[in-house]
Amino acid sequence: MSGYGGYRYGSYYGGPDPLEPPYDVRGAVDALGDSILGGGDPASALRDLLRRGLASRRGLDDLLRQVRDRQRELRRSGRLDGILEQARALLDTAIGQERAELFPDPGDEARLREAELDALPPDTAGAIRALSDYQWRSKAAAQTFEQLKELLRREILDSQFRGIKDSMSGAGGEAMARVRNMMAALTDMIEADERGEHTQQDFDDFMAEYGEFFPDSPENLDQLVDSLVRRMAAAQRLLNSLSDAQRDELSGLMQQVMADAGLAQEMARLAEALRARRPDIDWDSQRGERMTGHDPLGLGDATTALAELADLAQLEQALRQDYPGARLDDVDEDAVRRALGRQAVDDMEALKQIERELARQGYLENKEGKLELTPKAVRRLGDTALRKVFAALAEGGYGDHDQHDVGQAGELTGATRPWRFGDEQPIDAAATVRNALLRAGAHEAARSGQDNDLQPERAVPAGQVPLDVTDFEVSETERRAATAVCLLVDLSYSMALRGTWSAAKQTALALYSLIRTRFPQDSLQVVGFSNYARELKETDLAGLTWHMVQGTNLHHALVLAGRFLDRRPEHNPVVLIVTDGEPTAHLRRDGRSWFDWPPSPETIELTMAEVDKMTRRRATLNVFMLADDERLTSFVDEVARRNGGRVLRAMPDNLGAYVVSDFLRSRRERR
Repeated sequence: MSGYGGYRYGSYYGGPDPLEPPYDVRGAVDALGDSILGGGDPASALRDLLRRGLASRRGLDDLLRQVRDRQRELRRSGRLDGILEQARALLDTAIGQERAELFPDPGDEARLREAELDALPPDTAGAIRALSDYQWRSKAAAQTFEQLKELLRREILDSQFRGIKDSMSGAGGEAMARVRNMMAALTDMIEADERGEHTQQDFDDFMAEYGEFFPDSPENLDQLVDSLVRRMAAAQRLLNSLSDAQRDELSGLMQQVMADAGLAQEMARLAEALRARRPDIDWDSQRGERMTGHDPLGLGDATTALAELADLAQLEQALRQDYPGARLDDVDEDAVRRALGRQAVDDMEALKQIERELARQGYLENKEGKLELTPKAVRRLGDTALRKVFAALAEGGYGDHDQHDVGQAGELTGATRPWRFGDEQPIDAAATVRNALLRAGAHEAARSGQDNDLQPERAVPAGQVPLDVTDFEVSETERRAATAVCLLVDLSYSMALRGTWSAAKQTALALYSLIRTRFPQDSLQVVGFSNYARELKETDLAGLTWHMVQGTNLHHALVLAGRFLDRRPEHNPVVLIVTDGEPTAHLRRDGRSWFDWPPSPETIELTMAEVDKMTRRRATLNVFMLADDERLTSFVDEVARRNGGRVLRAMPDNLGAYVVSDFLRSRRERR
């Protein structure tokens, strides 16, 4: 209890935290990227994400696991024929008590009563029916028999109206009359609704009169009908779960008890109204359940267990999402709440929100029914890949880190010039303030020469210098050398087999992000090569899939890279090659690819010719090997000998760190 105004504070249980910051799907984009970069399409990647969930929210698989655990728990909770066992035990107790009372009596009446007990039908319902008018000699037996009838009345009513046995004040005639009146009023209300004459006020009046019979507190007639229909269907499944003999015995018991209590007619009328209300349910085909527990269940508890199992079966199907047109909106929030609790509802809502927010925040778009990543999402994947790369770099190993206090320009020359829109050079504070002071002094001198009749401008407070956009000056810097970067990535079938496909794409995205954010004056070309080579834009990389084709056409990739460098003669050339095999294909004069294994001499010769051209362009070739192969080692060693570049052996986990750090090292050396 707080000491301020008597307020009480505690945990919030009404749903998601109302003070939680706005939903951020960038983590979801990163999770999607892991699947997409591995070769999956956005739709399947989104399904995988929803199945796994996020760090703070459970996914569909976790909810499914919880549903199945609950199903096993319910099936082990007890036996469905428990009411028959309980009824038979009480009946045998009453008969035994009566026989004990009759045995000492030597008279003929006692013998006649014993004969009557001996002639009772073997089934419980028949025996109860035969004893309904029996005059008990034993008070204990009469009390036990009355206890049996009260048990049956309560359990049978509880099988139709959940929790009614706890709300009934007694099982006498007055209590049964109130139950009968409730059923009659409920049936009248359903029939009035079918005629279009029902109002919400009618329902509120009904609940005010009979609300204690419905502890789940439905808010309208539809909710009440749904609850009763679920209960009726579960009661039918209970009967279908029993053997033929048990089913006949329980049906007879229920009919006998309802008739004795004067409820049979109203119960039949209500059941007919409910069946007419829900014609979509095939009442005669309700599937039975196999319960594996050992403890006997009461009829009401057994019906509750079967109703919950039915809900769980529907919820399981919705959560599996394995049917055509499956959507998360198909999952019933009320069913999730009943089965798994409030936290599961919040988790489910978070999953639904993922897809909505991915589209709303511009990361996913639907093109002709197909989900695709937007350029914004691809840039996010690149930024994330770059952060992972820098996190993998050894601390202090390369001296590369984010630096927010300098611009993108080169070394300062000491000169200044007026600021122009788009300038990245640092502001020269001293020159800017000097310009403002000179401008203010000139303005003051001009104003002092004006006529006194003119309205003077608002004076500037002492000690303050007003700045105008024309006052700003920037420091002149040397022009920073630009770099033309060519990243040649092997996309042959062997890359997918070795599991390096995703790492290669992440590396390319990281390099795109690095150049876009830190070196915008540089130019980057990514070339993917298998049987042919082709340029890959940043937006192409995420959805790039591999094809089962033969060939590692490094020759074609070097040709495309050479054309890219030739168009930028003023740039410093950097060429990085990522591959897991020696060249096995080349481009013929007719533009068609030629494949051969082992590599033909022409393939090696043409590839080495392009290596020599790169050397004449002053472009150093650094090769990142993703496989420890003797023939590949021999080839890249020859490339290094002829070009002067380096050979680095990399694993998929550190490929990005190797490529980015090598690019940064090359820039520093050339600068």
